[in-house]
Amino acid sequence: MTGVLFGSLVFFFLLNVPIAVAIGLASLSAILWSGAIPPVVLVQKMFTAVDSFPLMAVPFFILAGSLMEFGGISRRLVDFANSIVGRFSGGLAFVAIIASMFFGAISGAAVACVAAIGTILIPAMVRRGYDTPYATAVQATAGTLGVMIPPSIPMIIYGVLTGVSIGALFMGGILPGFLVGGSLMLVAWVIARKKGYKGDEKASGAKIWATFKDAILALLMPVIILGGIYGGVFTPTEAAVVAVAYGFIIGFFVYRELTLPKLKDILVNTSIGTATIMFIIATSSVFSWILTAQRVPQAVAEAILSISTNPVVILTLINLLLLFIGTFMETVASIIILVPVLLPVVTQIGVDPLHFGIIIVVNLAIGMVTPPLGVCLFVGCGIGGITLESISKAVWPFILSMIIAVLLLTYIPWISLILPRLAGIY
Repeated sequence: MTGVLFGSLVFFFLLNVPIAVAIGLASLSAILWSGAIPPVVLVQKMFTAVDSFPLMAVPFFILAGSLMEFGGISRRLVDFANSIVGRFSGGLAFVAIIASMFFGAISGAAVACVAAIGTILIPAMVRRGYDTPYATAVQATAGTLGVMIPPSIPMIIYGVLTGVSIGALFMGGILPGFLVGGSLMLVAWVIARKKGYKGDEKASGAKIWATFKDAILALLMPVIILGGIYGGVFTPTEAAVVAVAYGFIIGFFVYRELTLPKLKDILVNTSIGTATIMFIIATSSVFSWILTAQRVPQAVAEAILSISTNPVVILTLINLLLLFIGTFMETVASIIILVPVLLPVVTQIGVDPLHFGIIIVVNLAIGMVTPPLGVCLFVGCGIGGITLESISKAVWPFILSMIIAVLLLTYIPWISLILPRLAGIY
């Protein structure tokens, strides 16, 4: 049954069937092959997988990100970031990274981050003389910060699967997000100095204050969301609803950049994005259930532990596996399929489940900018008007810096654990 499951999955991948559909068809093939499981179980398991209150946060965070993108919030974040770091060599690249961190602290999604910030900054960088592949690579990799900086949709999925506190995962992602963001800024600065990309004139104190005042309502959004979660005022799911209400009020009544036609497009895009993610969750959960029923996690754990019981060796092997899987499989599907397989392995060697959650999310985020399935690369290329081949060379220095950051996170657990423990929520 396991052979049919994986064999049919590879077959459907080769036919270029969409990932969610391929996983569902592979699961159905295995069920039919077994002859002992009624096909109706497929539908039952799919429904059960998405019948979860915490998962309601997913559509609301997607909607909050769209309201930010079209309501003028992302532009104000860009202006504020530019007033602070725009004067440095490659300053607009710094702006892209910092603005993406702000945006990620509201939306929890990488693709939305690339679209919202990249639409503004990729053309701006090109106009300032930055070559298009570099500008696109900066924004595409910066967009991955959207799933590392809390709130994060992949962290919500991991928390639902494992029972680890979603609030603790959010807090645990803060320092790793800053670490990855800092590594991207370092690479952007080195390349900018080498290519001679100059910054803007130093902004005056008055200009910084003016852009800060203009962006203050946008900057308050993550403070309200995360402060409410950590203060026990509301759950992460309720926080997502608060983010939507706040984004709507600010965009419609304060900034007045949201209109009814825009709102219609926002709701349609949110519905499509939510349906896609939920379909992936549903089919991946059936796939994972079959693996568990066939005792694949136990077999994988025994195989890995037979190689070595050294945590460093095992975590290195897992990192390599995650980096490989991320190149061709969607992040949510990867988490749902791999976590039940890998979590028993890492818990046996004493790795904290929260720490492992941060490792897997950051690792798979790299897959979002790794050819051939790097979704953030495709979005960035669409904005920049370039091909995937032309960006591939420019993106590798940034990917390398992210891999180094992952290794630091892997072997220095306190980076992920110190804030939740200091806050007393884990």
